[in-house]
Amino acid sequence: MMEKTFAEVFPPGEFLKEELESRGWSQIEFAEILGKTPALVNELVMARRAVTPETAKALARAFGTSAQYWLNLESAYQLWKTKDADESISRRANLYRFAPIKEMVKRNWVEGSENIDVLESQVLKFFKIKSLDESELELAHAARKSTPYHEVTPSQRAWLSRARSLGKAVITKPLSKRSLDEGFGSLRSMLHSIAEIRKVPRVLADMGVRLVVVEALPQTRIDGACLWLDKASPIVALSLRYDRVDAFWFTLLHELNHVASGDGVRSTVLDIDLVKDSPTGMQQNQPSEHKANVFASEFLIPKSEIEDFIGRTAPLFSRTKIVRFANRIKVHPGIVVGQLQYRGQLPYSQHRRLLEKVRHVIMPSALTDGWGYIAPAVL
Repeated sequence: MMEKTFAEVFPPGEFLKEELESRGWSQIEFAEILGKTPALVNELVMARRAVTPETAKALARAFGTSAQYWLNLESAYQLWKTKDADESISRRANLYRFAPIKEMVKRNWVEGSENIDVLESQVLKFFKIKSLDESELELAHAARKSTPYHEVTPSQRAWLSRARSLGKAVITKPLSKRSLDEGFGSLRSMLHSIAEIRKVPRVLADMGVRLVVVEALPQTRIDGACLWLDKASPIVALSLRYDRVDAFWFTLLHELNHVASGDGVRSTVLDIDLVKDSPTGMQQNQPSEHKANVFASEFLIPKSEIEDFIGRTAPLFSRTKIVRFANRIKVHPGIVVGQLQYRGQLPYSQHRRLLEKVRHVIMPSALTDGWGYIAPAVL
């Protein structure tokens, strides 16, 4: 039921004044009727004194009404007087439902303010919208995350918006099939060494792809995303939520397959994360997501190669055998470990040292936001 709102609510004293006038009673006479002082009656009439339960009972006896009637008048008047504060609270609550305000202020994405107008203005500017009612936020994307693909939480929406904003600052060459093919060839030659990862942003820029690295917000659980500024300007955003060489390459290649396929240009496509802390085997998602998963896996280690290695080695995957196999196919040993985990052949607890970290390598060469580094709030 919709709650009625009034432009103005009058205090009980106005109604008391009308009752006295209709009966021809003066305030002094009414004070004598109540057995109260004239000063108390005048304070009630002038709205300088609130109607208490005791006073409400006295007024009810004098005018033949109910005590609740006078208490209701007092309550309505007091609520009306605080309507401005209520509006501020409602607007602030809407903002906090719409976006993770505290985290956005912490990350310097918006300026914190106790003034609701200022804070709301900052949020609208960040999302590049005119009101919180706008449902289309220009965030068509294909992203790998571990929440249901049909949901986009406020934190995920904020992360994607930040990635889009940062992506606009990256300069690239024109996107084409030739640039993509040449870029994939360059990336294939870089899989063997952690140090080579520092070259990835430049290779992607030559492909026509804008790479940004944005630290995940709490509970966003997004590993990567493919967004488009327009049909010819893709952005690949990585969160590096799992700081491991296998997760980096798998997520990057997954998103690049979205770029090559044109996924996410017009519609939002999200999928379930496959880079986890324990092997789960290949999961089936949307067709475009399954295709991207297969592409990333095949690109890193051809299916025939990994299956042959498993057939010859399982279940005793020693460090020596993994390193030897990795050297032969020219990939980092951590990628082999990741693929074995991905296929459920190797427990996550084994060969952890081969899963080298990559964040410290990629951050100096990629446009980055997070991990103590505060990028400009607006680019």
